[in-house]
Amino acid sequence: MQRAEARPRQHPEGAAPGGGSGGERAAAAAAGAMDPTRLLFQEPSLYTVKAIFILDNDGRRLLAKYYDDTFPSTKEQKTFERSVFNKTHKTDSEIAFLEGLTIVYKSSIDLFFYVVGSSQENELMLMAVLTCLFDSLNHMLRKNVEKRSLLDNLDGAFLVVDEIVDGGVILESDPQQVIQKVNFRVDDSPLSEQSVAQVFLSRLILSA
Repeated sequence: MQRAEARPRQHPEGAAPGGGSGGERAAAAAAGAMDPTRLLFQEPSLYTVKAIFILDNDGRRLLAKYYDDTFPSTKEQKTFERSVFNKTHKTDSEIAFLEGLTIVYKSSIDLFFYVVGSSQENELMLMAVLTCLFDSLNHMLRKNVEKRSLLDNLDGAFLVVDEIVDGGVILESDPQQVIQKVNFRVDDSPLSEQSVAQVFLSRLILSA
């Protein structure tokens, strides 16, 4: 009985029981585990949003935040924004695909709101960001979501964007939480006197 138990454990030196060396099998397993296409789907990224921007009804930039180097220069960003505007401003859809990117958008009076993600991004996540952005600004601007009102409160709008997305990572999707974090007092006239920072930001955006 002891000899029968011991026999299966004895193998020729340097060989594996099923044929081929143990080293070869380990190498094959490691190669499969390191397949980049498998890693792509096994490791989801928190970096969901590539850009957020607001354009007027002529396609001019009013506010923009980019979170990676897909469009590294202002010129490239504005060229992309113009392409997006041309593709979307006459359609009733809420989603578009352009240059390998997923874009969700909506309009209000003379404004167009855009949230951009990768082609593989979850559209519902991007739409949640867009809805939160619009609802937060709607609350901040007392339901007067139009160009002049936005420009008069541009510093507040930047704060809203920063509370929703930071570095491409979605932080918040509840408009009430966003407004509370911005500490915006809805009972007061919203930013009735322009601050130095607001004037600077307004001029910077319009001249970019």
